[in-house]
Amino acid sequence: MVAVHKGRYYKRADGLALGPGPFVAALEYATGAKAEIVGKPEPAFFHMGAATLGSDIDLANTVMIGDDAKDDVLGAIKSGMKGILVRTGKYRKGDEQQIPLERRNCVESFAEAVDLIESGKVL
Repeated sequence: MVAVHKGRYYKRADGLALGPGPFVAALEYATGAKAEIVGKPEPAFFHMGAATLGSDIDLANTVMIGDDAKDDVLGAIKSGMKGILVRTGKYRKGDEQQIPLERRNCVESFAEAVDLIESGKVL
């Protein structure tokens, strides 16, 4: 069984909706099989993405900007990248607490994330 990711929810115009994660978990439970995850937050996802940009990409100097602390930011950090959590989209108050303090970068908008990157102060 292969799944694109195990995201718990995503944002729609009318609010949050269940992502594939709960359904993947239900299928794993029902079948006794473990799904192979090919998307975020798996390191292979980030490594393949960087590889498509060229062999000279240094993951330690690459930044993921996202609104999901677990799948975007922690996935990037576990892959050797830096991550910035934006308080937009599906972000919920307190999500940043999932990110280790020494690696925590949290901003209000994508524009602020770009400013943080340009400042050279991304943790």
